Amino acid sequence: MGKVHPQALHSSTSCKQETFTLWMKSLVLNGKGCTVFDSNGQISYRVDNYNCRHRDEVHLMDQNGDILFTMLKKQYKLSRSWEGYRLSATRNDHKGPCFRVSKTYKISRGGSTYEVELGLDKNQPYTHKIESSTCNSACKISNELGVVVAELRRKKSRCGVDLGDDVFTMVVEPNIDLSLIMGLVVAYSLIKCKM
Repeated sequence: MGKVHPQALHSSTSCKQETFTLWMKSLVLNGKGCTVFDSNGQISYRVDNYNCRHRDEVHLMDQNGDILFTMLKKQYKLSRSWEGYRLSATRNDHKGPCFRVSKTYKISRGGSTYEVELGLDKNQPYTHKIESSTCNSACKISNELGVVVAELRRKKSRCGVDLGDDVFTMVVEPNIDLSLIMGLVVAYSLIKCKM
């Protein structure tokens, strides 16, 4: 059986892209979530939903189980979005969300667009965009200038065979907040009902 995590990089510096493997499964038996491995095969992030009935609140954790983001589902008329709060949050959190991911309903060829609002907790909002393809589960996260800062695509073995519908490679550009990108990917996956 092939390895799920990527091959280790020979040198790891902050000026290089970072590669992660996302396995859209929880390590908890019968739980919902995902596990993220770094290039050395070590767990970097995880999402475990112990209560499958309570799907409107999800926590992104680091390898030690410390909460980095709490994501809360929001329903506005016909649209659905997820808001991310730094650390633990409650529905009555007065500080406000750090980010909001929502699907935009525009007619486009071959994919969907998701709007990402960032900096909401600092009253300095700016936007990113997540573009996904309908033919597979790949997506790209672009910053406010349109530059791709992270890309998610199906993971393939060395000989080009897909490792499954639930295993992805994520490449993140240098000098990007990895936990924030991971929070956006989790919110995107929740909107698409992949988790």
